[in-house]
Amino acid sequence: MRRVGIASSGLTKFTKKDSSMESLMISSIKPIFDNTKNLTQKDVDVVLTSTNANDKYLANIVSELSGISPKISHSVESLCNSGTNCIVSAFSYISSGLADVALVTGAEKTNSPGLVLDWDKSRGQYKHPIYWSSLFTSAHMRKYGTTMEDLAYVSAKNHRNSLDNPNSCFDHSYSFDEVMRSKNLTDNVRLLDCSMPCNGSASILLASEDIIRKFTENPVWIKGIGQKSISAGFTKNKDLASMQSTMFASSDAYSMSGNSPSDVDVAEVHDAFSICEIMALEDLKLVGPGRGADFVRDMYNTENKKINPRGGLIGTGHPLGATGIAQTIEMFQQVQGTAGKRQVEKARTALVHNMSAAATSSTVLILQS
Repeated sequence: MRRVGIASSGLTKFTKKDSSMESLMISSIKPIFDNTKNLTQKDVDVVLTSTNANDKYLANIVSELSGISPKISHSVESLCNSGTNCIVSAFSYISSGLADVALVTGAEKTNSPGLVLDWDKSRGQYKHPIYWSSLFTSAHMRKYGTTMEDLAYVSAKNHRNSLDNPNSCFDHSYSFDEVMRSKNLTDNVRLLDCSMPCNGSASILLASEDIIRKFTENPVWIKGIGQKSISAGFTKNKDLASMQSTMFASSDAYSMSGNSPSDVDVAEVHDAFSICEIMALEDLKLVGPGRGADFVRDMYNTENKKINPRGGLIGTGHPLGATGIAQTIEMFQQVQGTAGKRQVEKARTALVHNMSAAATSSTVLILQS
């Protein structure tokens, strides 16, 4: 199996401004061709698109608009972790020898049909993500004594981090007190405990070890991959105070990369809601059970950016099909040492955690220079 690395990336600013899906994707693809040495359209063997929109033949349309005639082109849809699933598909094509260079692009709009899963409606379950996040929060509070103040530190930290992210949907941060006072949507989920849907796009270029140095002298390698799907309905989680799919996926990613949780220098975790970051820290074994809230509070007080340095989903916005790719780009830049004001010192091993639908599925990537 050949090594696969990340050579280049492109991002749009996340915004509420409307645009077509094709325009969004082209806007994040263009910087890759503008800024990657020696790259031409003829080099690209694979074009994959990540979105939850209902656009037909999107990968082929985007290929044509980009001037690419790839061997392979198709879309990947898996709700919120479509982006990392798309990256894993591209990795598989390259590592197997079916391709040398893959362009992965993801985008979403605020009116995405992926925001609500019709399958849950048919089974009579709570249809909106706010409800499963509220159940997760209740379960974690009962088991570990987590408080509303603990949740507020997640949001306040990530909004503060996003101030150094020029692509964030927000142009200001929210303080701890502002989070505490924000509108209650349920008994234990406030408005500022939620990530916000928005318009945005992210693109990334992957290449085999045989060719990648044609495009960059500083590649970042995808060393570990873990994926796990439990079901389509969140009630299949055995314990609502933890995310089983994340535990399985991270175990496989650590094993494949030869790393342990203690090796992780920086991470992007899927904070769709405040409780998700606390649970992810524990389920990824970055901290012990029940220690996630204390770890977040300490990061807030010390201005440590190890977790979600770009602001996460809460601080940056959550365009579903682009999110996993944007997370991976942040970790790519951190390992390259090109993250600017967001840079975490000595970030050599990075982790990406991307999940869908109450962690009924999860993807974990480990990146290293």
